[in-house]
Amino acid sequence: MERPFRTLILLAGVLLFYSAGTNSDYYVVGDKAEDFSLRNVDGRMVSLADYPDARGFIVVFTCNHCPYAQLYEQRIIDLHRRFNIRGFPVIAINPNDPSIVPDDSFDEMVVRAREKRYPFVYLYDSTQTVYPKFGANRTPHVFILDQRLVVRYIGAIDDNPETPGAVRNRYVENAVNALLRGERPDPDFTRAIGCTIKRKR
Repeated sequence: MERPFRTLILLAGVLLFYSAGTNSDYYVVGDKAEDFSLRNVDGRMVSLADYPDARGFIVVFTCNHCPYAQLYEQRIIDLHRRFNIRGFPVIAINPNDPSIVPDDSFDEMVVRAREKRYPFVYLYDSTQTVYPKFGANRTPHVFILDQRLVVRYIGAIDDNPETPGAVRNRYVENAVNALLRGERPDPDFTRAIGCTIKRKR
């Protein structure tokens, strides 16, 4: 009786290991994302369905205060200017709790968007219900969706936060261009580098 019991324990451990590595609580590449409705800095509610002519979306979880978000701010603006006219607008979302980081309050978002002249929407995940579905954990953290809202890329914008001129791999740019050519992004996953998202205590 001892050997079957030990075999059963071993099998249970293997199943636990693999189930821990597969988390269905957030999106992975190939999953279809749900639409959402979040408040933009101009006060209106915005959802992906408001872009019927879009060929896809560059969803970026970002914020005001994070130094990495600030380093990537102009690059996010440039991505929108480059790809919005080709059907891939940037959808920027602030997921942080302002009680932890006051600089990330909605009022401060309005100020930041106005000062930096954001050409894209800057939405507030005030209930912190959208970013966990995506599995975002950093700012910035990018999720590229295709026209059917299928996740096609997850990760970093490029490989050099500190020095734009030294970037060697433009992950988001390359991924969107691949989709526009009807190809699969390669890579379709990279590790996002940035500040951790500030969740409500």
